[in-house]
Amino acid sequence: MKIDRIETFLVPPRWLFCRIETDEGIVGWGEPVVEGRAEVVRAAVETAAEYLVGADPLRIEDHWQVLTKGTFYRGGPVLSSAVAGIDQALWDIAGKAYGAPVHRLLGGPVRDRVRVYTWVGGDDPAEIADSVAAAVEAGFTAVKMNGFGRLPRIATAADIAGLVDRVSAARAALGPDRDVAVDFHGRVAWSTAPRALAAVAEAHPLFVEEPLLPEYGHQLGRLTGTPVPIATGERLYSRTDFLPALRAGIAVAQPDLSHAGGISEVRRIGALAETFDVPLAPHCPLGPVALAASLQVDFATPNFLIQEQSMGIHYNTTNDLLDYVADPAPFRFTDGYAPRTEEPGLGVTLDESAIRAADRHAWRNPVWRHDDGSFAEW
Repeated sequence: MKIDRIETFLVPPRWLFCRIETDEGIVGWGEPVVEGRAEVVRAAVETAAEYLVGADPLRIEDHWQVLTKGTFYRGGPVLSSAVAGIDQALWDIAGKAYGAPVHRLLGGPVRDRVRVYTWVGGDDPAEIADSVAAAVEAGFTAVKMNGFGRLPRIATAADIAGLVDRVSAARAALGPDRDVAVDFHGRVAWSTAPRALAAVAEAHPLFVEEPLLPEYGHQLGRLTGTPVPIATGERLYSRTDFLPALRAGIAVAQPDLSHAGGISEVRRIGALAETFDVPLAPHCPLGPVALAASLQVDFATPNFLIQEQSMGIHYNTTNDLLDYVADPAPFRFTDGYAPRTEEPGLGVTLDESAIRAADRHAWRNPVWRHDDGSFAEW
Protein backbone atom coordinates (compact mmCIF):
# COMPACT_ATOMS: atom_id res chain seq x y z
CA MET A 1 0.00 0.00 0.00
CA LYS A 2 1.27 3.46 -0.93
CA ILE A 3 0.14 7.02 -0.28
CA ASP A 4 -1.43 8.26 -3.48
CA ARG A 5 -2.69 11.76 -2.70
CA ILE A 6 -2.78 14.33 0.12
CA GLU A 7 -5.37 17.13 0.20
CA THR A 8 -6.25 19.85 2.69
CA PHE A 9 -9.55 21.66 3.28
CA LEU A 10 -9.85 24.98 5.13
CA VAL A 11 -13.39 25.12 6.51
CA PRO A 12 -15.44 27.27 8.89
CA PRO A 13 -15.47 28.06 11.69
CA ARG A 14 -11.62 27.80 11.92
CA TRP A 15 -10.51 24.27 11.06
CA LEU A 16 -8.15 22.64 8.57
CA PHE A 17 -8.69 19.02 7.55
CA CYS A 18 -6.14 16.76 5.88
CA ARG A 19 -7.20 13.86 3.67
CA ILE A 20 -4.66 11.12 2.81
CA GLU A 21 -5.68 8.60 0.17
CA THR A 22 -3.87 5.36 -0.61
CA ASP A 23 -3.60 3.41 -3.84
CA GLU A 24 -5.80 0.72 -2.24
CA GLY A 25 -8.62 3.21 -1.67
CA ILE A 26 -8.21 3.55 2.10
CA VAL A 27 -8.61 7.17 3.21
CA GLY A 28 -7.38 8.69 6.46
CA TRP A 29 -8.32 12.06 7.93
CA GLY A 30 -6.39 14.42 10.18
CA GLU A 31 -6.77 17.94 11.53
CA PRO A 32 -3.55 19.98 11.20
CA VAL A 33 -4.18 23.59 12.16
CA VAL A 34 -2.91 26.66 13.95
CA GLU A 35 -6.05 28.67 14.55
CA GLY A 36 -5.75 31.97 12.71
CA ARG A 37 -2.74 30.75 10.68
CA ALA A 38 -4.29 27.75 8.94
CA GLU A 39 -3.01 28.74 5.49
CA VAL A 40 0.57 28.55 6.74
CA VAL A 41 0.02 25.05 8.14
CA ARG A 42 -1.63 24.07 4.85
CA ALA A 43 1.56 25.04 3.05
CA ALA A 44 3.60 22.97 5.51
CA VAL A 45 1.40 19.94 4.82
CA GLU A 46 1.87 20.43 1.08
CA THR A 47 5.63 20.48 1.58
CA ALA A 48 5.47 17.29 3.63
CA ALA A 49 3.43 15.67 0.86
CA GLU A 50 6.47 15.83 -1.41
CA TYR A 51 8.09 13.26 0.87
CA LEU A 52 5.02 11.21 1.71
CA VAL A 53 3.38 10.56 -1.67
CA GLY A 54 4.49 7.12 -2.82
CA ALA A 55 5.48 6.02 0.69
CA ASP A 56 4.03 3.22 2.81
CA PRO A 57 1.41 4.85 5.10
CA LEU A 58 1.85 2.18 7.77
CA ARG A 59 5.40 3.30 8.62
CA ILE A 60 3.91 5.90 10.96
CA GLU A 61 6.80 6.24 13.38
CA ASP A 62 9.42 6.46 10.64
CA HIS A 63 7.43 9.19 8.90
CA TRP A 64 7.04 11.05 12.21
CA GLN A 65 10.80 10.95 12.76
CA VAL A 66 11.61 12.17 9.26
CA LEU A 67 8.98 14.93 9.21
CA THR A 68 9.96 16.30 12.63
CA LYS A 69 13.74 15.94 12.33
CA GLY A 70 14.62 15.62 8.66
CA THR A 71 14.54 19.33 7.83
CA PHE A 72 17.27 20.32 10.35
CA TYR A 73 15.09 23.08 11.90
CA ARG A 74 12.66 21.55 14.34
CA GLY A 75 9.58 22.26 16.42
CA GLY A 76 7.32 25.28 16.61
CA PRO A 77 3.56 25.44 16.17
CA VAL A 78 3.43 25.35 12.36
CA LEU A 79 5.63 22.32 11.76
CA SER A 80 4.32 20.45 14.81
CA SER A 81 0.71 21.07 13.80
CA ALA A 82 1.30 19.98 10.22
CA VAL A 83 2.90 16.77 11.44
CA ALA A 84 0.08 16.32 13.98
CA GLY A 85 -2.64 16.26 11.33
CA ILE A 86 -0.65 13.98 9.06
CA ASP A 87 0.02 11.64 11.98
CA GLN A 88 -3.69 11.48 12.83
CA ALA A 89 -4.51 10.59 9.23
CA LEU A 90 -1.86 7.87 9.10
CA TRP A 91 -3.19 6.29 12.31
CA ASP A 92 -6.69 6.46 10.77
CA ILE A 93 -5.39 4.58 7.72
CA ALA A 94 -3.62 2.03 9.91
CA GLY A 95 -6.75 1.30 11.90
CA LYS A 96 -8.79 0.86 8.76
CA ALA A 97 -6.12 -1.35 7.19
CA TYR A 98 -5.99 -3.59 10.25
CA GLY A 99 -9.75 -3.42 10.90
CA ALA A 100 -9.37 -2.03 14.43
CA PRO A 101 -9.89 1.24 16.29
CA VAL A 102 -6.70 3.15 16.98
CA HIS A 103 -7.04 2.60 20.74
CA ARG A 104 -6.55 -1.12 20.16
CA LEU A 105 -3.38 -0.43 18.16
CA LEU A 106 -2.15 1.62 21.15
CA GLY A 107 -2.43 -1.38 23.47
CA GLY A 108 -6.16 -1.63 23.96
CA PRO A 109 -8.66 0.31 26.04
CA VAL A 110 -8.19 0.96 29.73
CA ARG A 111 -11.67 2.50 30.18
CA ASP A 112 -15.16 2.08 28.76
CA ARG A 113 -16.05 5.75 28.43
CA VAL A 114 -14.32 9.13 28.48
CA ARG A 115 -15.39 12.03 30.68
CA VAL A 116 -15.75 15.26 28.71
CA TYR A 117 -16.36 18.87 29.67
CA THR A 118 -18.12 21.69 27.88
CA TRP A 119 -17.37 25.39 27.56
CA VAL A 120 -19.58 28.02 29.18
CA GLY A 121 -19.40 31.76 28.52
CA GLY A 122 -17.16 33.41 25.95
CA ASP A 123 -13.97 35.40 25.64
CA ASP A 124 -15.29 38.10 27.94
CA PRO A 125 -17.58 36.23 30.35
CA ALA A 126 -20.34 38.10 32.16
CA GLU A 127 -23.41 36.22 33.38
CA ILE A 128 -22.40 32.60 33.78
CA ALA A 129 -24.96 30.87 36.00
CA ASP A 130 -27.53 30.27 33.25
CA SER A 131 -24.90 28.75 30.94
CA VAL A 132 -23.68 26.42 33.67
CA ALA A 133 -27.23 25.39 34.54
CA ALA A 134 -27.86 24.53 30.88
CA ALA A 135 -24.70 22.41 30.80
CA VAL A 136 -25.82 20.53 33.91
CA GLU A 137 -29.24 20.00 32.35
CA ALA A 138 -27.50 18.53 29.29
CA GLY A 139 -25.77 15.99 31.55
CA PHE A 140 -22.28 17.42 31.80
CA THR A 141 -20.45 16.93 35.08
CA ALA A 142 -17.74 19.49 34.32
CA VAL A 143 -17.49 22.87 32.59
CA LYS A 144 -14.69 25.26 31.66
CA MET A 145 -14.91 29.03 31.60
CA ASN A 146 -12.63 31.96 30.91
CA GLY A 147 -11.56 33.68 34.09
CA PHE A 148 -11.01 37.09 32.58
CA GLY A 149 -11.67 39.09 29.47
CA ARG A 150 -9.22 41.81 28.52
CA LEU A 151 -6.99 42.42 31.50
CA PRO A 152 -4.60 45.29 32.37
CA ARG A 153 -0.98 44.50 33.11
CA ILE A 154 -1.79 44.46 36.84
CA ALA A 155 -5.37 43.46 37.65
CA THR A 156 -7.52 45.88 39.61
CA ALA A 157 -9.55 45.02 42.68
CA ALA A 158 -12.63 45.07 40.43
CA ASP A 159 -11.00 42.57 38.03
CA ILE A 160 -10.31 40.12 40.86
CA ALA A 161 -13.76 40.63 42.35
CA GLY A 162 -15.34 39.91 38.96
CA LEU A 163 -13.33 36.71 38.68
CA VAL A 164 -14.51 35.59 42.11
CA ASP A 165 -18.12 36.44 41.32
CA ARG A 166 -18.13 34.46 38.07
CA VAL A 167 -16.36 31.39 39.42
CA SER A 168 -18.52 31.44 42.56
CA ALA A 169 -21.65 31.62 40.40
CA ALA A 170 -20.45 28.62 38.41
CA ARG A 171 -19.70 26.67 41.58
CA ALA A 172 -23.12 27.47 43.02
CA ALA A 173 -24.84 26.25 39.84
CA LEU A 174 -22.70 23.09 39.72
CA GLY A 175 -22.92 22.12 43.36
CA PRO A 176 -20.11 20.25 45.13
CA ASP A 177 -20.20 17.07 43.03
CA ARG A 178 -19.39 18.62 39.64
CA ASP A 179 -16.29 20.45 38.43
CA VAL A 180 -15.38 23.84 37.05
CA ALA A 181 -12.09 24.54 35.30
CA VAL A 182 -10.98 28.14 34.89
CA ASP A 183 -8.95 29.23 31.86
CA PHE A 184 -6.67 32.23 32.40
CA HIS A 185 -5.74 31.93 28.68
CA GLY A 186 -2.29 33.44 29.22
CA ARG A 187 -3.94 36.82 29.79
CA VAL A 188 -2.69 37.08 33.36
CA ALA A 189 0.71 38.65 34.03
CA TRP A 190 3.00 37.39 36.76
CA SER A 191 2.09 40.41 38.88
CA THR A 192 -1.53 39.19 38.99
CA ALA A 193 -1.30 35.39 38.83
CA PRO A 194 -0.72 34.62 42.56
CA ARG A 195 -3.60 36.87 43.64
CA ALA A 196 -5.92 35.43 41.00
CA LEU A 197 -5.16 31.84 42.00
CA ALA A 198 -5.71 32.62 45.67
CA ALA A 199 -8.99 34.32 44.82
CA VAL A 200 -10.53 31.21 43.21
CA ALA A 201 -9.17 28.66 45.69
CA GLU A 202 -12.35 28.53 47.78
CA ALA A 203 -14.35 27.46 44.70
CA HIS A 204 -12.12 24.35 44.42
CA PRO A 205 -11.59 24.45 40.64
CA LEU A 206 -10.66 21.22 38.91
CA PHE A 207 -7.71 23.21 37.56
CA VAL A 208 -6.68 26.68 36.44
CA GLU A 209 -5.41 26.61 32.87
CA GLU A 210 -2.52 28.66 31.49
CA PRO A 211 -2.04 30.98 34.46
CA LEU A 212 1.04 32.29 32.64
CA LEU A 213 2.10 32.54 29.02
CA PRO A 214 4.27 29.61 27.92
CA GLU A 215 7.32 31.85 27.47
CA TYR A 216 7.19 32.53 31.21
CA GLY A 217 7.22 28.86 32.11
CA HIS A 218 10.30 29.43 34.27
CA GLN A 219 7.92 31.16 36.71
CA LEU A 220 5.51 28.22 36.96
CA GLY A 221 7.34 26.73 39.92
CA ARG A 222 6.47 29.82 41.94
CA LEU A 223 2.74 29.12 41.42
CA THR A 224 2.47 25.36 41.75
CA GLY A 225 2.80 25.45 45.52
CA THR A 226 -0.70 26.90 45.87
CA PRO A 227 -3.74 24.69 46.66
CA VAL A 228 -5.09 25.30 43.13
CA PRO A 229 -4.10 22.65 40.53
CA ILE A 230 -2.23 24.24 37.61
CA ALA A 231 -2.81 22.98 34.06
CA THR A 232 -0.92 23.96 30.93
CA GLY A 233 0.16 22.64 27.56
CA GLU A 234 -1.92 23.86 24.63
CA ARG A 235 1.08 25.90 23.42
CA LEU A 236 3.68 23.24 24.16
CA TYR A 237 4.49 21.02 21.21
CA SER A 238 6.71 18.14 22.35
CA ARG A 239 7.99 16.05 25.25
CA THR A 240 10.93 18.43 25.38
CA ASP A 241 8.57 21.38 25.87
CA PHE A 242 6.60 19.58 28.57
CA LEU A 243 9.54 18.42 30.67
CA PRO A 244 10.28 21.82 32.31
CA ALA A 245 6.57 22.33 33.07
CA LEU A 246 6.34 18.90 34.66
CA ARG A 247 9.47 19.56 36.70
CA ALA A 248 7.93 22.88 37.80
CA GLY A 249 5.07 20.93 39.38
CA ILE A 250 2.06 21.36 37.10
CA ALA A 251 -0.91 19.21 38.12
CA VAL A 252 -2.45 18.57 34.67
CA ALA A 253 -0.81 18.22 31.23
CA GLN A 254 -2.85 19.56 28.31
CA PRO A 255 -1.23 18.73 24.96
CA ASP A 256 -3.33 19.38 21.87
CA LEU A 257 -3.39 16.51 19.36
CA SER A 258 -3.58 18.98 16.47
CA HIS A 259 -0.52 20.91 17.68
CA ALA A 260 1.74 18.58 19.66
CA GLY A 261 2.77 16.09 17.00
CA GLY A 262 -0.45 14.11 16.80
CA ILE A 263 -1.31 10.75 18.33
CA SER A 264 2.30 9.56 18.28
CA GLU A 265 3.75 12.40 20.35
CA VAL A 266 0.80 12.98 22.69
CA ARG A 267 0.91 9.30 23.59
CA ARG A 268 4.54 9.82 24.63
CA ILE A 269 3.75 13.07 26.45
CA GLY A 270 1.15 11.16 28.44
CA ALA A 271 3.70 8.50 29.39
CA LEU A 272 6.18 11.20 30.43
CA ALA A 273 3.51 12.91 32.53
CA GLU A 274 2.72 9.60 34.21
CA THR A 275 6.27 9.46 35.58
CA PHE A 276 5.45 12.72 37.44
CA ASP A 277 2.03 11.41 38.61
CA VAL A 278 0.38 14.03 36.39
CA PRO A 279 -2.84 13.23 34.51
CA LEU A 280 -3.51 14.01 30.85
CA ALA A 281 -6.38 16.30 29.81
CA PRO A 282 -6.01 16.86 26.05
CA HIS A 283 -6.78 20.35 24.81
CA CYS A 284 -9.32 20.31 21.96
CA PRO A 285 -11.45 23.36 21.12
CA LEU A 286 -11.30 22.18 17.49
CA GLY A 287 -13.16 19.99 15.02
CA PRO A 288 -14.37 16.40 14.79
CA VAL A 289 -11.13 14.81 13.62
CA ALA A 290 -9.07 16.35 16.42
CA LEU A 291 -11.67 15.21 18.94
CA ALA A 292 -11.85 11.70 17.48
CA ALA A 293 -8.05 11.41 17.65
CA SER A 294 -8.07 12.69 21.23
CA LEU A 295 -10.67 10.12 22.28
CA GLN A 296 -8.60 7.28 20.85
CA VAL A 297 -5.65 8.36 23.00
CA ASP A 298 -7.93 8.85 26.02
CA PHE A 299 -9.26 5.30 25.84
CA ALA A 300 -5.74 3.87 25.90
CA THR A 301 -4.05 6.22 28.41
CA PRO A 302 -4.00 5.11 32.07
CA ASN A 303 -3.38 8.61 33.50
CA PHE A 304 -6.16 10.32 31.53
CA LEU A 305 -8.29 12.87 33.44
CA ILE A 306 -10.87 14.63 31.24
CA GLN A 307 -11.38 15.64 27.60
CA GLU A 308 -12.17 19.07 26.18
CA GLN A 309 -14.62 19.24 23.25
CA SER A 310 -15.99 22.12 21.19
CA MET A 311 -19.70 21.56 20.65
CA GLY A 312 -21.40 24.89 21.27
CA ILE A 313 -18.15 26.73 22.02
CA HIS A 314 -18.27 30.48 21.42
CA TYR A 315 -15.95 30.23 18.38
CA ASN A 316 -18.44 28.08 16.47
CA THR A 317 -20.62 30.92 15.22
CA THR A 318 -21.21 29.58 11.68
CA ASN A 319 -20.54 25.85 11.86
CA ASP A 320 -20.32 23.35 14.68
CA LEU A 321 -18.66 20.01 15.33
CA LEU A 322 -21.34 17.80 13.78
CA ASP A 323 -21.73 19.79 10.55
CA TYR A 324 -18.97 17.80 8.85
CA VAL A 325 -19.83 14.41 10.39
CA ALA A 326 -21.90 11.79 8.57
CA ASP A 327 -22.51 9.74 11.72
CA PRO A 328 -22.67 11.63 15.05
CA ALA A 329 -22.67 8.46 17.19
CA PRO A 330 -19.09 8.87 18.55
CA PHE A 331 -20.02 12.34 19.80
CA ARG A 332 -23.32 11.52 21.51
CA PHE A 333 -22.41 12.24 25.11
CA THR A 334 -24.36 10.54 27.87
CA ASP A 335 -24.16 11.88 31.43
CA GLY A 336 -21.06 13.85 30.45
CA TYR A 337 -19.20 10.90 28.91
CA ALA A 338 -18.25 9.89 25.36
CA PRO A 339 -18.84 6.25 24.45
CA ARG A 340 -16.06 3.93 23.35
CA THR A 341 -16.55 2.82 19.77
CA GLU A 342 -15.08 -0.14 17.92
CA GLU A 343 -15.17 1.44 14.46
CA PRO A 344 -11.81 1.09 12.68
CA GLY A 345 -9.35 3.95 12.59
CA LEU A 346 -10.27 7.15 14.40
CA GLY A 347 -13.87 5.99 14.57
CA VAL A 348 -15.42 9.03 12.88
CA THR A 349 -17.13 9.11 9.47
CA LEU A 350 -16.90 12.52 7.83
CA ASP A 351 -19.22 14.14 5.30
CA GLU A 352 -16.70 14.64 2.52
CA SER A 353 -19.08 16.52 0.25
CA ALA A 354 -19.79 19.08 2.98
CA ILE A 355 -16.06 19.50 3.60
CA ARG A 356 -15.28 20.02 -0.08
CA ALA A 357 -18.12 22.52 -0.43
CA ALA A 358 -16.90 24.56 2.55
CA ASP A 359 -13.22 24.77 1.56
CA ARG A 360 -11.40 28.15 1.39
CA HIS A 361 -12.65 29.71 4.61
CA ALA A 362 -10.13 31.69 6.70
CA TRP A 363 -10.38 32.79 10.36
CA ARG A 364 -8.35 35.31 12.35
CA ASN A 365 -8.26 35.69 16.09
CA PRO A 366 -9.15 39.14 17.45
CA VAL A 367 -6.47 41.65 18.39
CA TRP A 368 -7.09 43.29 21.74
CA ARG A 369 -5.62 46.56 23.03
CA HIS A 370 -5.30 48.19 26.42
CA ASP A 371 -6.96 51.52 27.13
CA ASP A 372 -3.71 53.29 26.24
CA GLY A 373 -3.69 51.68 22.79
CA SER A 374 -0.93 49.15 23.44
CA PHE A 375 -1.27 45.45 22.63
CA ALA A 376 -3.24 43.28 25.06
CA GLU A 377 -3.18 39.47 25.31
CA TRP A 378 -6.24 37.81 23.80
